[in-house]
Amino acid sequence: MREFEGRVAVVTGAASGIGFGIATRLAQEGMKVVLADVEEEALTAAVLVLRQQEHDVIGVVTDVSRPESVEELAERAFGTYGNVHVLCNNAGVAGGGQGPVWQASLKDWQWVFGVNLWGVVHGVHAFLPRMLEKGEDGHIVNTASIMGLNPGGGIYGATKHAVVSFSETLFQQLCQAQSRVKVSVLCPGHVPTRITSSIRNRPEELSDGSQRPTEDELAERDRIWAERGAMMTMQPEQVADKVIEAIRGGVFYILPHGSDLGVRRRFDAILSRQGPEPQQVPW
Repeated sequence: MREFEGRVAVVTGAASGIGFGIATRLAQEGMKVVLADVEEEALTAAVLVLRQQEHDVIGVVTDVSRPESVEELAERAFGTYGNVHVLCNNAGVAGGGQGPVWQASLKDWQWVFGVNLWGVVHGVHAFLPRMLEKGEDGHIVNTASIMGLNPGGGIYGATKHAVVSFSETLFQQLCQAQSRVKVSVLCPGHVPTRITSSIRNRPEELSDGSQRPTEDELAERDRIWAERGAMMTMQPEQVADKVIEAIRGGVFYILPHGSDLGVRRRFDAILSRQGPEPQQVPW
């Protein structure tokens, strides 16, 4: 898909971080953009920023872990603009990374899988059949992580491996169907976003019983993560540039930080029949 002007995009997790970066770049390319996020206040602010730049955008509060919420998002997008050409299943959370996985609660697993994996599944289920029916060029970008190509990462890493595998299957099947809708999987490394404080959006029914961090504690997590990100070369808007390039070029694996962040070591370990090196995530 090379032409963006006048076409329609949907981005989940669009109120901040990589999602907002992608939504902004797609709007700058002349697309009409539907921003979806579970945080209503942040979503309203993000939509206002883009409208002030004279972009054609709307915001839809969406909980990607709930299929009915994503169906409502699809209804709103197609109902407002008539079609969707680019779908970015970007919403994600971090959690359950402290301690051994066997000590994590089942609610930890349900929460992180519900957003990171089921959010992607719900997006494809709600949007792809309609996109195929329209018969126009289109593209789906599923956000995984470099931890979806590396070992470790706890529950988060498991969800991202699943997103990569799901996207690979989707890629194969769309190719076999000679579809005009293509797919990519986005696997960034460290990017300064608010993902380390995503517990702020954890539903009460999936609480693990621990005390929820205060606003000051969440802000401190964001600050530390941003400081680490400042030492990196990749910011959300730069990741968004890579996404645009990948859509135009038909690239499947989007590796903004390069391909050597442990990926080669993992495959060397597979070929040598050895176990993976221990890995940790900072949450």
